[in-house]
Amino acid sequence: MLEKFNLEGKVALVTGAKRGIGKGIALGLAEAGADIIAVSASLELEGSEVEKEVKALGRNFKAYQCDFSDRDALYKFIEQVKADFDQIDILVNNAGTILRAPAAEHGDDLWDKVIDVNLNSQFVLSREIGKDMVERGSGKIIFTASLLTFQGGITVPGYAASKGAIGQLVKALANEWAGKGVNVNAIAPGYIDTDNTEALRNDPIRSKSILDRIPQGRWGTPDDFKGPAVFLSSDAASYVNGTILLVDGGWMGR
Repeated sequence: MLEKFNLEGKVALVTGAKRGIGKGIALGLAEAGADIIAVSASLELEGSEVEKEVKALGRNFKAYQCDFSDRDALYKFIEQVKADFDQIDILVNNAGTILRAPAAEHGDDLWDKVIDVNLNSQFVLSREIGKDMVERGSGKIIFTASLLTFQGGITVPGYAASKGAIGQLVKALANEWAGKGVNVNAIAPGYIDTDNTEALRNDPIRSKSILDRIPQGRWGTPDDFKGPAVFLSSDAASYVNGTILLVDGGWMGR
């Protein structure tokens, strides 16, 4: 059975891989045998921590930079990565941003940037990489959803809208591509100890209320995403399509 989780010989493209959940996923896939293509807006092209850790596992690693709010930059990245790699077996759409402001003060600039990074770029990347997967009849696409795929959140209307849309995009792509050998799913993180939740963790009232609701009683960590990502990237999940896998310490069960 364990052989079904083996990713040796696979190439995985992970966006937002410099830190946090993306880095945890990249390392988990590398531990399972995959070579890693990593991309984020500020990832060092050489010498990053994620590169050092992936190479220490004996895997190949290639870094790119891309501002996912810039459509031209996104297409240039896609063109370059397709020229550099004959085949991408696994696509992890993890790059994202969150900009906080009450809805009445949530300007167009905040809304547009969040939607561009969290939704528009992910559709474009999935379409352009996914069409190659469909053509050859195999591939895995994983999105990073959110608790706000299901809930509304507070003072993050753009983020909530983008993550709600990701949940529907996962289902839409799965409906078209499941029968063509491409598995499309998502992982929905709960409250995780990353840059995105720093403001919440530093607010003693919000932090306590969050921890009081989590049955497991702790913030999640990037390592908690290694297993779920390997599963959804592997043959063990060959009959899993259009699923949003919660990794939330039990939050949504309350």
